[in-house]
Amino acid sequence: MNFDLTPEQSDLRDAVSALGRRYGHEYFIGKAKAGEHTTELWAEAGKLGYLGVSIPTEYGGGGGGITELTIVCEELSATGSPLLLLVVSPAIVATILAKHGTEAQRAEFLPRLADGSVLIAFAITEPEAGSNFHRLGTVARRDGDGWVLNGRKCFISGVDHADYVMVVARTEDAASGRLVPALFLMPTDAPGLTRSKLDMEIVSPESQWLLYLDDVRLPGDALVGGGADAGLPALFAGLNPERITVAAMSAGTGRYALDRASRYAATRSVWGRPIGTHQGVAHPLAHAAIQVELARLMVYKAAALYDAGRDLEAGVAANMAKYATADAAALAVDTAIQAHGGNGMTTEYGVATLLGAVRAGRIAPVSREMILNFVSQHVLGQEKSY
Repeated sequence: MNFDLTPEQSDLRDAVSALGRRYGHEYFIGKAKAGEHTTELWAEAGKLGYLGVSIPTEYGGGGGGITELTIVCEELSATGSPLLLLVVSPAIVATILAKHGTEAQRAEFLPRLADGSVLIAFAITEPEAGSNFHRLGTVARRDGDGWVLNGRKCFISGVDHADYVMVVARTEDAASGRLVPALFLMPTDAPGLTRSKLDMEIVSPESQWLLYLDDVRLPGDALVGGGADAGLPALFAGLNPERITVAAMSAGTGRYALDRASRYAATRSVWGRPIGTHQGVAHPLAHAAIQVELARLMVYKAAALYDAGRDLEAGVAANMAKYATADAAALAVDTAIQAHGGNGMTTEYGVATLLGAVRAGRIAPVSREMILNFVSQHVLGQEKSY
């Protein structure tokens, strides 16, 4: 058992951390409050190869795995710039295309996903379905050589500046007549696709959107994998990377908050001594640091299992990592705010700005309750409860 990064992974961690520090949390929050996107950071990360670390080399990527992408997600978050679309475009979409796309789809999209010149959002969540994937109402029907899609999606990140959105819809199985899932690459300017912004209590450069699909017509080659039978395997190929990279972002955010609080506690003096010398300040920070580090171990276990092709074990570890890091990040941010006292609630000190994001991490992309259902059933052998 080896807990050390390879030399290449260590170099990647150092390089991404250096990039993140050049931008920092002030850049991130400034963009969010101005209603702008982190375009400069995204473009530089693409140019340096960080967006494509998990994409095969033959398509312009770094040839690494989800472990390498996890490092990128965590380190940028640890510098105060958690890029949500790393989860969407490289982790979900690029993984799905690399594993299940047609050769034409891989050749067209993977090199541009790797360098950041194309951004693809992902749309699965629907207003009525909630956590119940089997109730998805967006339907794709054949229309000659193409497809026509109708439905609604909600909480879709980044679609306002994405070039495409990968949409999860349902198609009719010719043999059984049942509706089966399929994935489609849809241009965000496609006729019939409209959107409206959701007002969120989260400080982030990435907005959340409702999508409306009204007779959106797509060519036949928009179907990921070229056949409807690729839909379910393709969809599940993206779910574990999603959970792992979300967990990495939470772990990085926890580290960032604790670093800010630790430096503040070591230098802020009251009654002639730094407040960090008081156990009432130091012990909660130490407790939060332990929780973050424990959760990080599960993140990298999940990534290692996924990269080893051990999908069932990776699924369990990915869900556990997402659960653990969400709780640890929420604890770290709350503890950091408390250590700062009144300063903790100001924008200047850069911790309360993360409250909405870490709270959302306990809900999305899968709620902690659904993870507990999963672990109860698949780890503890209990009957399905929902």
